[in-house]
Order: sequence, then structure tokens, then C-alpha cells
Amino acid sequence: MDLAWSDADRAFRDEVLTFLDRELTPDLRARGRAMTSVYADHATGMAWQKTLHARGWVAPAWPREFGGAGWSVVQRYIW
Repeated sequence: MDLAWSDADRAFRDEVLTFLDRELTPDLRARGRAMTSVYADHATGMAWQKTLHARGWVAPAWPREFGGAGWSVVQRYIW
């Protein structure tokens, strides 16, 4: 069994890192650090969901034909 990431997996990882660096604004980062659970307050959660939706990443495990990202298991792990 080969557990090494493919070139496509590494490219996806880089895409995710670039996206997070660009889209996690200082305000969203500060709100994330202030959270006391895994659930953000409504305004923060909706702002982040809007960002993910605009990128097509709001539902990573869903197939594209149903509005999801259509990611593989590896892509969801990387995310």
C-alpha cells in the first residue's frame, strides 16, 4: 500500500492553504481564537459559510450534482 500523496493531492493542499490564507481575515481569525466550543456564533458561522459557498466548498462530502464539492476522501482529510 502506497500512502504517499499524489501530485494532485499536494496541489490541492496548496490550494487549500492559499484559500485559508486569503479568506481567513484578521477578524475571522480573532473570532475563531475567541471561540469556546467548535460552534461559532451565528454571524461568524454565516460569514464563513458564505465564503465556503462562494468557493464551492460548503459541502465537502456531497457529490457535485447535489451542490457539494465532490471531494475524495483524501481531499476531505487534507481539508
